[in-house]
Amino acid sequence: MKVRREVLGDAHVDQADAAKTELSADFQDFITRYAWGEIWTRPGLARRDRSIVTLTALIAHGHWSELELHLRAALRNGLTRDGIAEVILQTAVYCGVPAANHAFAAANAVLKEGA
Repeated sequence: MKVRREVLGDAHVDQADAAKTELSADFQDFITRYAWGEIWTRPGLARRDRSIVTLTALIAHGHWSELELHLRAALRNGLTRDGIAEVILQTAVYCGVPAANHAFAAANAVLKEGA
C-alpha cells in the first residue's frame, strides 16, 4: 500500500478504498499485493522507467481513464513534461497516430492541473 500511495497519491488510493464493495474487495486486494507489492517494488527498473512502460501500455490499449491517473504518477516518479511528450511521440509510431493524439489531449489536461 505504501508504494501504491507514493505512486498514485493518497487521494486516489483513498477514493479507490472508499469505493470498494463486497464484489470488488478481492480485486483491490489483488492489485495492491500484485501490482504494487510485487511488480512496482522490483529492483530491475526505476519508478520513472516503470512509468514510461505503463504509459506506453495504456496508450497502446486505449485505457484512457487509467492513462490520466498514470500521467500524474509519471510526474510524481520524475518524468518531466518533455519526457511525457517524448513517450507519446514514440507511441505514435508504434501504437498509432490516433492513440497518440488522444494521449496528448489527456496529457494536456493533466499538465493544466499542475499549472
